[in-house]
Amino acid sequence: MTDDTAPNTDAAVPEESGPPQETRAGFVALIGVPNAGKSTLLNSLVGTKVSIVSRKVQTTRALVRGIAMEGAAQIVLVDTPGIFAPKRRLDRAMVTSAWSGAADADAVCLLIDARKGVDEEVDAILKRLPELKRPKFLVLNKIDVIARERLLALAASLNERVPFERTFMISALTGDGVDDLRRDLAARMPPGPWLYPEDQVSDAPLRMLAAEITREKIYDRLHEELPYSSTVETDQWQVRPDGSVRIEQTIFVERESQRSIVLGKGGQTIKAIGQAARIDIAEAAEAKVHLFLFVKVRENWADDPERYREMGLEFPRG
Repeated sequence: MTDDTAPNTDAAVPEESGPPQETRAGFVALIGVPNAGKSTLLNSLVGTKVSIVSRKVQTTRALVRGIAMEGAAQIVLVDTPGIFAPKRRLDRAMVTSAWSGAADADAVCLLIDARKGVDEEVDAILKRLPELKRPKFLVLNKIDVIARERLLALAASLNERVPFERTFMISALTGDGVDDLRRDLAARMPPGPWLYPEDQVSDAPLRMLAAEITREKIYDRLHEELPYSSTVETDQWQVRPDGSVRIEQTIFVERESQRSIVLGKGGQTIKAIGQAARIDIAEAAEAKVHLFLFVKVRENWADDPERYREMGLEFPRG
């Protein structure tokens, strides 16, 4: 009896393509003011959605790590919360998290919206940037909507203020210039073994990513109506025998009036949010998703240390 699965020994053996490349791995912090495009750039560099993108400012709250592969190099990208003048306890926690993420990285990319240029918040970052004893790169975003002369003048003035190793001009939305940035960052990563499996795109647990996706859809739907202080928690993640996933999430708001806004007339708003979130969560989980959303009022949740721990932030005292 013959074994039909035995390999064909007469098959040609592929030629060696030379010695394997030396593996590299390191961390790159993306910093900038809110809405500079950090989350869009992170997703573009990784090649899939790992960070939420919203028109509403300050949507990235904790450090989100996306993992990009370029040849034999692994780039762990840290999407930091936007750096701004903090007014509330949650704001202070986010800004502290952003600067600590930058200080711990192997390299720092300052992302600036080229259309807006240098405003008061960008100026504050530029003044503090020399404190970071890390290689620093300037990334000018949204170049597709600004005149070249103005862009070059902005790049020159910024390089006079801070000794950037290199300046990149990109459009995170269209992907223009992103490949060059990824290749350059890969070449600058320190030699060493990869920190994550090759096919892993983020170190955020799926439960957390699912909560962030739903939060993004809330902002998309209720950009003007809903205040900044709302949060989402994944309460249940149950894999069913057929491979589908049953997910229960709670949306927390601070007042009953906000709860009514999220629910909408006859529950239409929460239904639309759930439908949009389910599509993206199913793509991230690579499974059919049954999503159930609940809205609860939790007054002053932004002063609760437990909520900060769940978001991966340090609770600021005082």
